[in-house]
Order: sequence, then structure tokens, then C-alpha cells
Amino acid sequence: MSNAKSPFSPAMFRFLNELRDNNNRQWFNDNKERYLTEVRDPMLRFIMTMQVPLAEISAHILADPKPVGGSMFRIYRDTRFAKDKTPYKTHVACHFRHRDSGDAHSLGFYMHAGPEGNFFGGGIWHPPTQTAHTIRNAIASRPDEWRAATQGKEFLKATKGVVGEQLKRVPREYDPEHTFADDLRRKDFTASSQLTNQQVTAPGFLDNATEAYKSMAPLMSFLAQALKLEW
Repeated sequence: MSNAKSPFSPAMFRFLNELRDNNNRQWFNDNKERYLTEVRDPMLRFIMTMQVPLAEISAHILADPKPVGGSMFRIYRDTRFAKDKTPYKTHVACHFRHRDSGDAHSLGFYMHAGPEGNFFGGGIWHPPTQTAHTIRNAIASRPDEWRAATQGKEFLKATKGVVGEQLKRVPREYDPEHTFADDLRRKDFTASSQLTNQQVTAPGFLDNATEAYKSMAPLMSFLAQALKLEW
């Protein structure tokens, strides 16, 4: 797969930039064919191409290229409870979920592209309260394993470490002087690797995706073990 052609082209970014400036149903319907050929289909090809590399990282990560109900997120926004009533997302994204996880707030790898930036991701974003508590327990009781998962050379080379929202203080059931007190405050347990538009569309993009996900595998493995999921 070395230097293979990227499934994405500059046309995808042109479409998403135009959608950002014309976020209404009439414009989208008039440009629906462009969305399918320049955005949706390239993402589905990316998902399909990643099936083998991801299976080599973990047999429990799913790369499902179905247009609906698979790894790709819908372009349509859920505006029921949102102040922002614009109907469409202005980015394209997919979530390679653990087969025993259920939704966007579960363990998995991620890919995001759009006007606001591009990145590969891995971990758990906004987990439910009990899930976050379980992960914090694992960090508190197994600090050496957490250190190995989040401070390895390849992990820190590819990412900026574990990132995401945090509580204002360490939950009271944990030692505020714990070596990983900052991590015990986490509400997200994620890592990401940033990309330029040029990197998304250049040859070698698929190799970059594989290497980024491999670098995040220690974090993913720790989280899977904490949640008693197979890895």
C-alpha cells in the first residue's frame, strides 16, 4: 500500500468549503451528486481500504463501508436540541468502532476531514459517566501500564499525548497527588494526529493512516482491557 493514491481529492475540500458557505437544503440538493462522488464515495473507499490494516492491529475493530449504518457518519446534523439549525455537517468523518461497542461515545479509531481541520484519532470521546469512572480506576490502579500506553516514543511522536476535556479537579475518590492526577481528571481519553489538506490528498495518505492508528494502539489496548473488551 506504500505511496498508494489517496481516495480523497481537492474536490472534497472544495465541496465542504462551499457547503460551509451555503448550508441549506436547496444548495445541498442541487449539489447532491457532487456530495456522493466527491465526499461520500471517497470516504467509503477509505473505509474499505482500511479493513485489512485495521484487522492487523486488532481483529475486534470494524471497518464497515455501508453507506448507511456503517463506519461513516451521516452528513446530516441532528438539530432537534441544537441552537444551530443548519442542516449539514461541514466535515466528513468515520469511526472504526470496537465490535462490542455501540455508538460514537465508544472505543474506536476515527478520521475527520473538513475546513476546520483534519486528523486521525483513537480512544473514547465523551464516554458515559460509569465508563469514565472505570477507566479512571484502571489508571489509578495500574499507573505503569498507563505510562507505557501513553508515553511511548511512537505514541508521542505521532500525537500530542492524551487530549480532551477535563474536570476542574480530581474526583474525590482518587488521590489528588497521584502521579497521573491530570489524567484522572479526564472526561475524554483520546489521542489525535493532525494532517494538512495536502497530506489528506497526497500519495501515502493510506500509509499515514495505518501508522497513526498503530501508534495509538497502546492507548486503545489499555482502554479495551480497562473495559474488559477483547483486543
